[in-house]
Amino acid sequence: MATTKRSSKGQVVLPSAARLARRWKAGTKLAVDNRPERDPLRPAKPFAETSLADVVGSAGYKGPRKTLRDMEDAVLRGGHKRN
Repeated sequence: MATTKRSSKGQVVLPSAARLARRWKAGTKLAVDNRPERDPLRPAKPFAETSLADVVGSAGYKGPRKTLRDMEDAVLRGGHKRN
């Protein structure tokens, strides 16, 4: 196991073996997680977390609501048209 230490500026150098194993390149943004059950460092998500309410309607469909059955039937019809 490799070790590292914090500098007087609060910086930490990650050992090369750890960076290579995780394929973290220079400039990779890392999230710091203080929960004991998780890895303390992981790549930061490129997008902010959202909820369903945040993105509903983003597809732009303006017609009547479709049921799951309607959508499944449409997928089956579309698959037959291409084959």
